[in-house]
Amino acid sequence: MSTGHDTAPSVRSRTGPRRGRGGGRRRRAWDVLLVVSLGGGLGAAGRHAVDLALPHGPTSFPWSTYTANVVGCLLIGVLMVLVVDVWAAPRLVRPFLGVGVLGGFTTFSTYAVETRQLVDAGAPRMAFGYLAATLLSALLAVQLGVVAARVATRVGRAARPTRSHSHTGGGPR
Repeated sequence: MSTGHDTAPSVRSRTGPRRGRGGGRRRRAWDVLLVVSLGGGLGAAGRHAVDLALPHGPTSFPWSTYTANVVGCLLIGVLMVLVVDVWAAPRLVRPFLGVGVLGGFTTFSTYAVETRQLVDAGAPRMAFGYLAATLLSALLAVQLGVVAARVATRVGRAARPTRSHSHTGGGPR
């Protein structure tokens, strides 16, 4: 059941009644699981590449995790505007990109472990700075992604010629 805070649509809400062996809900659950798994593998590979590009010592700022988490937050802000507000994405795009790729790319657990390691290594100020900087930067990145995507799609729509559509809304014309 969806709580309204999920990053992927509820499988239950997107499937009808179960239809025989191998069909219906069971098949649909497996295709979502498959795209999430594939996306997660791609995201994790990207995350590993960032780790290799930005190594850090036990008492230095963990730039690789910080970068992955902040970039992932920016991209989830952009993605959510695109799949919710701009275009009707195919059913598997959101689980593939949002849960899979970006879920595999970002990492809360490493963030927590690295914070603990900084404290254990005698760098508590660095640990709490990292803790706060990541949280604030991640929240700002999501907002920046949302705003940037809305501005970019508004500009893109304004540049295209408008088409005449019948008015279906309840407000004034």
